Amino acid sequence: MKTGPFTRVGILHQPQLPEALPLGERMGEAFTAAGCGKPWHASSLDEEAMAAGIPGSDLIVTLGGDGSILRAARLAAPYGVPILGVKLGRLGFLAEIHPENWEEALAQLLEGQFWIEERMRLRVEVQHDGEVVGPAYGALNDAVVSRGSLARLVRVAAYLDEGYLTTYIADGVIVSTATGSTAYALAAGGPILPPELKNILVIPIAPHLSMHRAIVLDQGTTVRLQVFTSHRAILNVDGQKEIELHNEDNVVVTASSHVNRFVRLRERNYFYRTLMDKLKWAV
Repeated sequence: MKTGPFTRVGILHQPQLPEALPLGERMGEAFTAAGCGKPWHASSLDEEAMAAGIPGSDLIVTLGGDGSILRAARLAAPYGVPILGVKLGRLGFLAEIHPENWEEALAQLLEGQFWIEERMRLRVEVQHDGEVVGPAYGALNDAVVSRGSLARLVRVAAYLDEGYLTTYIADGVIVSTATGSTAYALAAGGPILPPELKNILVIPIAPHLSMHRAIVLDQGTTVRLQVFTSHRAILNVDGQKEIELHNEDNVVVTASSHVNRFVRLRERNYFYRTLMDKLKWAV
């Protein structure tokens, strides 16, 4: 069996899933037996260990759900390390293989029978009183500006390349990639985009007496959302980073200079068949 290009493999397991660690250990033994060297292992919740292991790796395997992949994707993006997801979570839009056929999938991988899919990311920053606050955040799925715990609407003024678009009166506004079009954006009524498209979506969440249509933008567009609220508002990035926003704060979203790379073993037309299966829309 050929080992392909993989010489340093990281295997990340979701510690809250009891089957993840034993499966990761078996996969690690298989990589070693195939001549790929001994993989390094870490919990997908241990960001310090992941951040230490990912630089210099040429493949990351995640065992969990989409949350595990999103965490790995954020850390892997600056280094261009490809990710192979093993679906142990509930939905698993981003995962590529199922645990019951991992041995066949690994053999296919090591024979070089795979392709790399690139997906766009977002760069998200917060501005307060005209000054950038905190670090820039990266998102594979979306950045969501929304109300806090109180059931009150927020007003969000949207600007595209500094041209005023509209003011949403809503539960919030989603700025999404094509990857995120099948996540929160889909639940909010947004369109489904093929994941390799380099577009930015803007979708209001439960708008009230304001524009309710989703907008599809070119990747070069700068989206600025200014929040007007008398209570707490939040920015949520990929469902994993939560930042408190104050009245008149701005959230600026652009295409990131980094992309995520995913190992695909299925045919290139896999997306729509997978979509129908997961959403139970096929007849």
